[in-house]
Order: sequence, then C-alpha cells, then structure tokens
Amino acid sequence: MADERPTPDPQAITPETKDWTWVLERPCEECGVASGDLEVPALAGLLHDSALEFGEALRAPDATQRPAPTTWSALEYACHVRDVHRTMAARLDLMLEQDDPVFDNWDQDETAVAERYWEQDPAVVDVELVEAAGHAAGLWASVTPEAYDRPGRRSNGSLFTVRTLGQYHLHDVLHHLHDVGRPVPRAQGDGR
Repeated sequence: MADERPTPDPQAITPETKDWTWVLERPCEECGVASGDLEVPALAGLLHDSALEFGEALRAPDATQRPAPTTWSALEYACHVRDVHRTMAARLDLMLEQDDPVFDNWDQDETAVAERYWEQDPAVVDVELVEAAGHAAGLWASVTPEAYDRPGRRSNGSLFTVRTLGQYHLHDVLHHLHDVGRPVPRAQGDGR
C-alpha cells in the first residue's frame, strides 16, 4: 500500500526580486546566454530544443529532489518554465493584437506555491512543457519582421518590443536549463 501521508511543503525559496531585463543588453554571466544577440527567427528552434532537454531532466531519477533546501528541483524548474512559456505566449498575443498593451503582473514565486510545483508529476509536466513550448514556438515562428518593434509593457513599467520579449523569454528558459545542469542549446552559427 502506498504511503498516503501528505507531502510536507518544502522550505520556501527566497522570492526573486532581481530585474532581469539587463540580459537584453549583455550576456548573462551565470548561464552564458547572450539573448540580446538572438533574432526572432532563432527563437522557435531554441524553444523546441530546450523542451527536449527539460524532458531529459524530468526523466532523471533525482528530478524531484532539491539540490539544496532553498533551490528548486528540476521538476520545479520545469513547472516554472512551462508557465513562462504560457505567460510569454499570452503576452506575445497581446502585443500582436493590441497597441502597447500593459501585461498583468505574474508572481512566479506565488504561482510555484499555489500550484504546488513540488507535488506535480514529472511525466505530466514533461508533456505540458512540450505543449507549452510548442505553442510558444509556433507563435514566435509566425511573427513577421514588421511586428518586431511593436511595444508592450510590464505592470512595473519595463518596456519590451516583440523582439526583446522573445529574447527575454528565451533567456529565462535557457537560464533554467543551465540551473538544472542540462546543455544549453545554441542558435546555429553561435560559436559560444
């Protein structure tokens, strides 16, 4: 008979307070991604490749184990990335449909707790992440060059264009691949 005791809540993660928009201006020292150099046509393939790498991380025997009490497990990072894809796809839709929309605030840390990321099934998350990445990749692949400079804003006032939203989206995803120890896909011709 399976142990049916409730899973205790893990130790809380320190909420993210850093404004990561600087990754649009210079390479990230932690993961090595120079997202500001990437062009929109490269996004779809890199998002696809990253979903495959996250699948590998989710199939690892330790996918549900935190490497430290206040560091997410590969499962928790994958849940977050799934939700990043969903959030960024919705924001891209707004930018393509509206003039200079303001995005609703999304508290990633609150979402992780509310959705109990640590209790989700890695196999289900793998499927959901592939679906979310595929949807986002399809949207990015459909963006025409005429739309690259369309603006949108976060509720804190940070201004994005379609291009920079894509670069920001991609950095978030690839950075978390680095966090879980998986290879970070590179754009063709990127010798880094």
